[in-house]
Amino acid sequence: MEKQRLWSITKLLLKIGISGLSLYLVFTKVNLGDLQKAVSAANPWYLLAAFLCFVVSTIITSSRLNSFFKGIGIHVSNVFNFKIYLLGMFYNLFLPGGIGGDGYKIFYLRKRMEVKGRKLFQAIFFDRLSGFWALGLIISALVIFIPKFGIPNWLPITAVIFGSIIYYVVMKRYFTDYSHFFISTHLKAILVQSMQVICIIFLLYALHFDGKFSPYLFIFLVSSLVAVIPFTMGGLGAREIVFLYGADIFGIDEHYGVIISLLFYCISALVSLSGMYFVLHPKTLEDTGGDRGNLKEIPDLTELNP
Repeated sequence: MEKQRLWSITKLLLKIGISGLSLYLVFTKVNLGDLQKAVSAANPWYLLAAFLCFVVSTIITSSRLNSFFKGIGIHVSNVFNFKIYLLGMFYNLFLPGGIGGDGYKIFYLRKRMEVKGRKLFQAIFFDRLSGFWALGLIISALVIFIPKFGIPNWLPITAVIFGSIIYYVVMKRYFTDYSHFFISTHLKAILVQSMQVICIIFLLYALHFDGKFSPYLFIFLVSSLVAVIPFTMGGLGAREIVFLYGADIFGIDEHYGVIISLLFYCISALVSLSGMYFVLHPKTLEDTGGDRGNLKEIPDLTELNP
């Protein structure tokens, strides 16, 4: 128990340290006064539109995960699944030294349902993998609209087609349970990433940007891959570093990149914060739909404390 507590504290300090160092490097390159002026002059209606786009993407992400759960015989309502998804986001972002969002979902569902932890882990893994696939698809599409790369159009198109075919065949052959809803889950994955891209577009509009969007969108999608690094505070610092150095590569305004990255993090944090309600009121997690036949008593959330 002491070793687990020590590791939790060490992991928390690492996350704070890495995110802090990354932000320090970013703010040595950009002018804080310019950032403050740009944010204060931002259009609030576009900021609201960006926030709503992120909320929609979160709802779709939760639904996508529920589709993978159904593939392994877990039948719960979308509302119930959305609640534990928000709670998982809260654990991921605001309690970084603890079990983490994905670990929480595994813990919670194992306590309440007759299901193996390995199957839950694989469902969450394939949910994440579908998101990576969608990121790769949209990144490949953006490459076509960025002539700076000098990559022939047929190359990313071919890579996506053959990569998707191999991905589906392997999943269908070796992980049949998780391929039952292959088309619907991966369409949802595309919708999730598309809504987040639209979120970034609204943030650029909010900052009164009138240049080319494609470099910023490309860097954002690449930063989304980097943001999954476990030793950061929900990707804080990692995204900003990618935007900072990506701006040098593409010759774009680094201030816009850093601002939209920070604004996106703030939006994510606001949505994640709503999960705290279920920490304070765990009884509200009770499922009001779906198959309740194998649901058990609500587990004690204090068991998750490091």
